[in-house]
Amino acid sequence: MRKPTALLFSLLLVPLAAIPAASSESKEPKRLAACATVLEEVLGIPENLPRDLLDKAYCVGVIPSVKKVALGLGGRYGKGAIVCRSDEGRGPWGAPLMVTIGGGSVGLQIGGQAADLVLLIMNAKGVGSLLKSQFTLGADAAVAAGPKGRTSEAATDIQMRAEILSYSRTRGIFAGLSIEGAVLKQDEDANERLYGEAVSPKRLLASPRPVPKAAKELVDFLNGVSPRRTTSR
Repeated sequence: MRKPTALLFSLLLVPLAAIPAASSESKEPKRLAACATVLEEVLGIPENLPRDLLDKAYCVGVIPSVKKVALGLGGRYGKGAIVCRSDEGRGPWGAPLMVTIGGGSVGLQIGGQAADLVLLIMNAKGVGSLLKSQFTLGADAAVAAGPKGRTSEAATDIQMRAEILSYSRTRGIFAGLSIEGAVLKQDEDANERLYGEAVSPKRLLASPRPVPKAAKELVDFLNGVSPRRTTSR
C-alpha cells in the first residue's frame, strides 16, 4: 500500500511545484496595475494632489499598500514604480523603473494601517538621485510633505524647494506625509523580469524604450492627464 500512496503524493506535488513560477511571472503586472489604480483614484479627487504640481513634476512614484514591518520606530516597506518624462523632462512619460521603499520614519503619522504613497520628483536634482542604486530621502534628496488642494498656491517655501513631495492615503484619507529617513532602492530583480534583461536606472530613464505591456495602463493614464511638463515652479 505504501507504493501507491507515495505515487499519489508525488503526482499531487507536480501541479503545486508550478505555482511559484506562475506567481513570480505575475508580480510585476499586478504591481503596475495597482500603481495605476492608486494614481487614478488619487487624481480623481481634485482636493487631494494639486494638478498643477503634477504638471510641473519630472517623475511620479507610486508605492501601493506600504506596510508596517517594525514596531516602535514606524519602519515600513513597500514596492512600487517610478515613471519619468522623457527627453530630460520635456517629452511624454516613459517606461517605469521598479523600486522599493523601506526603513526610516515612513508611516509615523498614519498609525498601523497600510498606506498608498505617491511621490512627485520636482526637479533635475531629484531625478539625479533616482540614477543611484539607492538613496535616503531627506539626506540625499530633500523631501517634504506635499500641499493639498486644487492648486499649489498655499504651498510653503520649504515645500516648493523640495526635490521630492510626498503624499499618503490610508482608509480613504489623503494627506501630506514626511518620509525622511526612508531608503528608496532600485528593484533590480523586478526590472529584469519586466524588461527581460538587466537595466540600469540611467539607461532606463535617459534612453527612450518601448513601454512594457504591463505598464501601459499607468503610462497612458499619465500621458492623458499631464502630457507635457510646465516649466514654472
